[in-house]
Amino acid sequence: MTSTGTQLSLFDDSSTDQSESPALVEPIASSPTQAQAGVAPIDQARKSEVKLTPRSTLSAAMEAYLDHIQGSELSPHTVKSFMYDLNILAEFATPARPIGQIAQKDLENFLDWLLNGRGVPCKPKSLSRRVTTLKAFFRWLVEAGAIDDDPAAPIAHHPVSTPLPDILTNDQIDQVLAATTQLRHNAEKPDARPHLLVTLLLTTGIKKSECMALQLEHIDRSNPDEPALWIRYKDPRHFHKERKLRLDPKWPQVLDEYRAQYKIENTLFPCTARNLEYVLADIGKLAGLPKQLSFEMLRWTCAVQARRAGLAEEALRHKLGLSTITWHDTWPKIEKLASPAI
Repeated sequence: MTSTGTQLSLFDDSSTDQSESPALVEPIASSPTQAQAGVAPIDQARKSEVKLTPRSTLSAAMEAYLDHIQGSELSPHTVKSFMYDLNILAEFATPARPIGQIAQKDLENFLDWLLNGRGVPCKPKSLSRRVTTLKAFFRWLVEAGAIDDDPAAPIAHHPVSTPLPDILTNDQIDQVLAATTQLRHNAEKPDARPHLLVTLLLTTGIKKSECMALQLEHIDRSNPDEPALWIRYKDPRHFHKERKLRLDPKWPQVLDEYRAQYKIENTLFPCTARNLEYVLADIGKLAGLPKQLSFEMLRWTCAVQARRAGLAEEALRHKLGLSTITWHDTWPKIEKLASPAI
């Protein structure tokens, strides 16, 4: 295992400071709508059709940007955090400020205000994310043709260094699998669920939420030599995260044992996520691990093992279902963990 302390999570793309209220997640209201001005709904432009110009207000640009990122590959957590950050910018610059009048110096003053003038603590991690938000927002405005020059481009980005995540060593993987095999073949009460869960997570690296959403119909057993798992999403906004992942050819046999023991018909794990967290914690204790076994530890371990096996960067990002923004911080950690000792 590696390091301790706060870790980068592979489950959420971003997070909001707990010391600040995350309530403001929608753009601050702008001037009266066209409907209020007497324009019929059929004549009102949809948000995606609104043409932004340098004279457009910050509020209008924020609304258009929200519409843009809600249909992108960003997670709901990242969307929420980005809009929270932009609301703070609107608090500083006023919602009616034309976007063409926001210069690099204004953004530098904004960052200084966050640190010294707002009266609310701004941790280094939050400041780093807000710089990321500014760069993403104004880069999009340039790409959309709303402004000619990007005022956020020259601003230095100082990423916050976080400890490397905990992963299992090869010996610890063997210890964990020995523990789950022992439970699977227990003479008095055989239990295949621990082995099924651990091998699933080590092979696919799926998120806890994806694990809890699995249905039996998502498991493709048409080719006995190459079973596969489909990761599906009900929300159309996340269809881009759907993917097909390889399973170990021996895994379906464990699945059959588990189904017979637990009378599984539709949902693969018809229990709470907390229940499976307890299962993993008990496995870790039985295996004699120095730290608690968790979904996140197995997800990171899967990623590192896949990289060591030669999986290319983009294929690994797709396997984990991560956005390009999250990948910017995740990939260097995987590379460092997967690299041989110096």
